[in-house]
Amino acid sequence: VQLQASGGGLVQPGGSLRLSCAASGNIFSISTMGWYRQAPGKQRELVVSMTRGGSTVYADSVKGRFTMSRDNAKNTAYLQMNSLRPEDTAVYCCNADIVPYSGSYHSNYWGQGTLVTVSS
Repeated sequence: VQLQASGGGLVQPGGSLRLSCAASGNIFSISTMGWYRQAPGKQRELVVSMTRGGSTVYADSVKGRFTMSRDNAKNTAYLQMNSLRPEDTAVYCCNADIVPYSGSYHSNYWGQGTLVTVSS
């Protein structure tokens, strides 16, 4: 199983970016998916998580600006980031609880990070 994150880049304050996280490999089902970020010199923090049914938990710092969505048929999650601020600069990673085979237990997987830089 692999998680592939993409969509990072350089954006000016107030701008927008859309990140994608695609899961591939042996996948029977995916329960919770989430986005985390780690800024330079800081600990990794949860940005948002979403259950398969669509229930979400957002960090207070991104509420109203970031929106997570999922396409369960494509095993893909998205993070729409609007009104970006310099303090949103970080490496963003996706995370997922995946059941690889019917009847097996879920395992937690991390994708590689994608860098988001918010700067003028």
